[in-house]
Amino acid sequence: MTVARVHAPPPRRDEARGRRVSPVRTTALLLTAVAAMTLLTLSYGQVLIRPTDLVGALLSPAANADAARIVIDLRLPRVIAAVVAGSAMGLAGVLLQALFRNPLADAWSLGLTAGGQFGAALVVVAGGVAFAADVVGLLRIFAGVSLVIGAATGTLAVALFMAAAAKRVTNATLLVMGLMLGFLSQGMMSVVLHFTNRNQSRIFASWNDATFSAVSWDDLPVLLTAVVAGCLIALVRMKALSALLLGETYAASLGVDVPRLRRWVLGGAVLLVAPVTAYCGPLLFVGLLVPHFARQVLGTARLGAVMPVAAAGGALLTIVGDFIVHLPWQQHFLHLNAILAVVGAPAVITLLVRSRGARRLT
Repeated sequence: MTVARVHAPPPRRDEARGRRVSPVRTTALLLTAVAAMTLLTLSYGQVLIRPTDLVGALLSPAANADAARIVIDLRLPRVIAAVVAGSAMGLAGVLLQALFRNPLADAWSLGLTAGGQFGAALVVVAGGVAFAADVVGLLRIFAGVSLVIGAATGTLAVALFMAAAAKRVTNATLLVMGLMLGFLSQGMMSVVLHFTNRNQSRIFASWNDATFSAVSWDDLPVLLTAVVAGCLIALVRMKALSALLLGETYAASLGVDVPRLRRWVLGGAVLLVAPVTAYCGPLLFVGLLVPHFARQVLGTARLGAVMPVAAAGGALLTIVGDFIVHLPWQQHFLHLNAILAVVGAPAVITLLVRSRGARRLT
């Protein structure tokens, strides 16, 4: 009688090391690092705030007016925006990569970010026509709600087109369409900005480099509301999206309405990406890099484990980038997207080459 050999599956990387990577512990460590970077960013910059003055400014602003003006009025909304934006972009990357089962899917590759950029460019041109001789008026329009509406409208327009196309094409075709829409938006943006003057171009360039400094306390409620709504959609649709990771046929056999799920996930991604793009500019590489980092660290693609780690990792990445930007440099040439690109591009290339988890999401 022949005895068949049963080959056990190879141990996972974390099991081979004799330890189990906990999503809860990993998220807690990342959040601790975010909290530490928050205190460091609030204290250190062009003006150094001592720890005692920082505590006094936060607990008793009236008694520490000078420190409170710097910490509460200038730095704290910027830090909150960095944390919220990084978390939103990281979570959006997880959603989009899971939806398309493609490690290269994110807000940029699907054209959502470029749509927001084009909408903002239209606002700049319209403001230049209305305030041709009034630079202050142009700045006021650009920094106001009109920019938010323009960027959000551009992002939403691309997402609605993608949601409509999702009824007729496959995930791979939809991803290619997103790339083409992104290139189209970039080309149209260049054409539109060709007719702007120097002041308009400078204003748009400062926003296009991405920054959290323009976010005020009045902006945070809108930003937070949209991001929380996107997070709720992600949580509600997490189980169905997890089934989709194993294929559309498998998800449909479990009763998942795949076209409807696509529209919901794209809607959640818009709620996460659009307000961040409008208030902070187009953030690069966060949505692409952080999901890979989460899967690599955890050794799994389970959305319930990856989502919180990606959100915390995105927050840490953006607040570190913001801290570097606002160091007391003698010449201020560093921009947030430049730092994210320097960190993000080599990291993504390394993960794609070395990690099997980056090639597949199941």
